[in-house]
Formats: sequence, structure tokens, C-alpha cells
Amino acid sequence: MISLKNRGNKSISKNIIVISFLLFISCKQVDQPKLTIATAANMQFAMHELCDSFTVETGIECETIISSSGKLTAQIKEGAPFDIFVSADMKFPNDLFEGGFTTSKPLIYAYGKLIIWSMIKDTDPTFEGLTNNNIKHIAIANPKIAPYGLSAIEVLKKKNIYNVIKEKLVFGESVAQTNQFITSKVVEIGFTAKSVVLSAKMKNKGNWTEVDPNLYTPIAQGIVVLNNRNEFLPQAKRFNVFLFSEKGKEILNKFGYSVNN
Repeated sequence: MISLKNRGNKSISKNIIVISFLLFISCKQVDQPKLTIATAANMQFAMHELCDSFTVETGIECETIISSSGKLTAQIKEGAPFDIFVSADMKFPNDLFEGGFTTSKPLIYAYGKLIIWSMIKDTDPTFEGLTNNNIKHIAIANPKIAPYGLSAIEVLKKKNIYNVIKEKLVFGESVAQTNQFITSKVVEIGFTAKSVVLSAKMKNKGNWTEVDPNLYTPIAQGIVVLNNRNEFLPQAKRFNVFLFSEKGKEILNKFGYSVNN
């Protein structure tokens, strides 16, 4: 006959085993590594939706690191543990390819669009408005490390107003910081990516005007799979394929990017 005491001990032991197993499973889930995607700031909002959709489709979770394309490139060269680089141009991905940091040549996944944006009421987001005396500060991303900033400078020079307004320019280290300058009203107006104002977070905020794409070199944006974490190469390659899928293109179009069909 089994005593009540022995029964109790067996019950306690069983409970301990179950709890230990659940804790083990929980720890495995917490420690599950994620695909790390270095993402140009203009793609911040689009990438969030792309990653969510990719995870639903594949079960592979993603983590994004947001910064300027130039700064991310420097971090990759220093050995940052990124699996994919989604750039705002082709220059920086090509630089990484030539340096042996990627598995293959970069591919163009989309073409970006430049806009003029203001959160100040009655401020005219046009080139004429930029020269207005009421405009004291104009935000753009640093053209040395952020392709959208380089495009903004190109536009200003083509419109022959760069020398007129250059003292008003305030440089953010990326499109993301430029957006902060605009939304916090630290500046009266600024240049940014169209994808920003089409995001759920920024939609219908302020006034914006799309810049004529004939005024700047097409902003061809590239993606490369990096080769510094071989254990993540299969997942990284799957994301690369996903970005060019019909679902990926649908999301990019939603955020104002042009894609090759």
C-alpha cells in the first residue's frame, strides 16, 4: 500500500518536473536568436511591416537596427553582427561587396521618393517657401552618410537656391533624426522620404509636397546579404527572396516606393 505521504511526495516531484520543463521551454523561446537587419532610416516604417509579414509567413523573427546607410556601413566593416543590409542607395552596398563583406552583389529592391515636409501651420512646403524669410531652419539628412540628404542637396542646386538657403540648413545624421527635427518643430521645414509621411504613425500630419523626381538622380536602394554570421545565412537569404516577392512589393508600393515588376 502507498502511504498518503508517498503519494504527496510523488505529486510534488511530478509538479517540479512539469515546472522545470515549462521553464526550459520558456528560456529556449526567450533565447531564440533573431535575424538582424541593418536598415536605412527611410525604410524604418516599411521595414516594420515587412518584418511582421515575413515572420507570419516563415516563423523567423527579425530585429532591425536603424541608422544612416553610411553609419551602418561603417559598423558592418567593424564587425557588427548584422545579417542583412537594406540601404538607401547602391553606393554603400557596392562598397561592402567590393570589400568582401557580402555573399553576392547588391540588388535594387526599390526606388525612393523625396518630399518637402512641414509641421508648422500655414508653412508652404515648396521651393518658393524655402526662401521665405519666415523659414529660419531647413532640415536635411547629412549628405555624406545619408543618400536622401545627398538628393536634397542635388535638388537645391538644380533649383538654383542652394546658395540662397544654405545658411538655413540643419543636418540630421539620418532621415530618422531629420524627421525628429521636423515633427518636434525644431525646424520649420525639411526634406525627407515619402515613405515616412505614408506610415500609419505620420499619415495626415503636417503638410508635404513630393519633389519632382526629374530634379534628382533616381534613389536606387539596394539590399545585400552579409557573410559575418554563417549560421543565419539561410534565414537571411529567405528574407532577401521575400523582399522581392509579390507581398514584399505590395508593402513597398504602399509606402510610396517604386519597384520593378
